[in-house]
Amino acid sequence: MARLRREEEHDNHERWLVSYADFITLLFAFFVVMYALSSVNEGKYRILSSSMVSAFRNVPVNSSGQTPMVVPTPAAATKSSLASKANEVARQKQRDKMRNVAKEILDVMAPLIAQGKVRVLETSRGVTIEINDSILFSPGQAVLQPALVKAMQSVAEVLVAADFPITIEGHTDNVPIKNAQFPSNWELSAVRATTVLRLFADAGIAAERLTAIGYADTRPVEPNLLADGRARNRRVSILIDSAIPEKGTEVTLRPPSSQAAKLPNATGEAVMPPLR
Repeated sequence: MARLRREEEHDNHERWLVSYADFITLLFAFFVVMYALSSVNEGKYRILSSSMVSAFRNVPVNSSGQTPMVVPTPAAATKSSLASKANEVARQKQRDKMRNVAKEILDVMAPLIAQGKVRVLETSRGVTIEINDSILFSPGQAVLQPALVKAMQSVAEVLVAADFPITIEGHTDNVPIKNAQFPSNWELSAVRATTVLRLFADAGIAAERLTAIGYADTRPVEPNLLADGRARNRRVSILIDSAIPEKGTEVTLRPPSSQAAKLPNATGEAVMPPLR
């Protein structure tokens, strides 16, 4: 019996299609995953962003995650504008009043200003009257000379009608003084300033408007090397203050807590918490 002839098997040249299809499928899945990771929920992102802004700036946000815009009402804007205008008018009135006071003082002290014994200066704080002490006091003394009492009373009459605070400063040169009445220039400058203050108070200026300070030789306006400079530094300054005094804020210690009433330092010792 004749043997059956075995047919030869042909090579399959299309196997690569299977691998290619698998590769395309994996590549598609990869891009799907990447797209899913890159997608951001815009609503949730907006809420998160608004919450962080609110936390750091203490700004309220609404339920949709948006920061509400505060629009001033016409009434509030008008009120703010009126308040600003009122403040500006008040400041202008104060400046005009200060200029009038300075002009009146110039008229009263005109003879002494012409002699170079008195200077009237305009500063950022107001008006300052600098009076050479040689016409006010005898050397080493704190009693007003009779010839200047009338001139100082005329200055007091100008100031009594105003309501500005007045600071009287006594200044000396650097030549030391030491006697039974004045152990140093500190006492001499302070008593001279107080002497002028008492004259103003007797003239009717309210006591709460008056302040006397003795600076001794700590604030010279000229070097103390020559006699002219020392004479220039021996003076009494009358500051008419136009600034409105500010209300102070009390500085207190932090309230003690159960955990850190006292804080240990590097050596292990307990110390009080710092001022806030």
